[in-house]
Amino acid sequence: MSISSFYPPQRILMGPGPTEVHPKVLQALSRPVIGHLDPTFIDMMDEVRVLLQYAFQTENACTMAVSAPGSAGMEACFVNLIEPGDKVVVCINGVFGNRMAENVVRSGGQLVRVEDDWGKPVSPDKLEEALRTHPDAKIVAFVHAETSTGVLSDAKKLCSLARQYNCLSIVDAVTSLGGVPLYVDDWGIDAIYSGTQKCLSSVPGISPVSFSDAAVARITGRKTPVQSWFLDQSLVMSYWGGKQKRSYHHTAPVNALYALHESLVNLQDEGLNQAWQRHAEQHQALRLGLEKLGISYIVDESCRLPQLNAVAIPEGVDDETVRARLLNHYNLEIGSGLGAFTGKVWRIGLMGYAARTENVALCLRALEETLN
Repeated sequence: MSISSFYPPQRILMGPGPTEVHPKVLQALSRPVIGHLDPTFIDMMDEVRVLLQYAFQTENACTMAVSAPGSAGMEACFVNLIEPGDKVVVCINGVFGNRMAENVVRSGGQLVRVEDDWGKPVSPDKLEEALRTHPDAKIVAFVHAETSTGVLSDAKKLCSLARQYNCLSIVDAVTSLGGVPLYVDDWGIDAIYSGTQKCLSSVPGISPVSFSDAAVARITGRKTPVQSWFLDQSLVMSYWGGKQKRSYHHTAPVNALYALHESLVNLQDEGLNQAWQRHAEQHQALRLGLEKLGISYIVDESCRLPQLNAVAIPEGVDDETVRARLLNHYNLEIGSGLGAFTGKVWRIGLMGYAARTENVALCLRALEETLN
């Protein structure tokens, strides 16, 4: 058997991720490989930190890129901040809140679940009730932008409650970073993680993270070792740390970090406010078009994500048939529902480079023709 080189088709990615990668980012991937301890590469790592601080709107010194996808960023936050027996309140309103809960259990923590219906934001009132009931809780965790439902929760309010009850906060910003307002320092977020394959429009496989001084103090003051050697931030910090001499920890994904650097330069050049506004404007254009097709959102407008549009599949329409036709006839990918929403919901992404007028127009035309 002889296997030839693989050449993927050119798709228009308007699902929940990965999203379309900016051409400049793809070009950055092809640049020459250099050593991950090369002084020039270390200088670039310092620039990545500065650019991530801008994207997160933070001055946290412990801001870096985990050499693995967003799920590893999630795990890095939990395994570093939780010691066996710690009580952790997890707010769950979709798939990824449940994954947070699983991380608590696997880290040896005591899990307190605060649940809201899928398609609804996290309830601050329910969180406060849980914190009153469990005054010994040490951490509050929630998803800012729930990718499985297209819901945006009030991170500022939820983090304020965490601080009020002397808890650190862990925030999932995988889908929110670069797409909607996010202010790590102003909102008092202690640990946050994201992914490169959504609104940053880079390739999958890297997870930006940031830890507050309080979170770093919790990590360095642990009584037990972090259960994961690779994700132990007390070790990784010495690799990403400041201007001092770097110590070897692992071989960084050199070209993937080139891509992240380029995507963050793009975000810097566009401007955060302009990027947030672009996502909002393209969302409104998509919303108007979908409404004309009789397609409705499952999320109330007050908490709707512009970059991840969760809509109800019209009565009598087969989910898989429509998505297959979009892919085969228009090279257009949209996402299916997860969990309880399987077969009931489409998730249409407008993330990063995909949030463009021509993509919205194609998506609406393709849906109209396919449904007709």
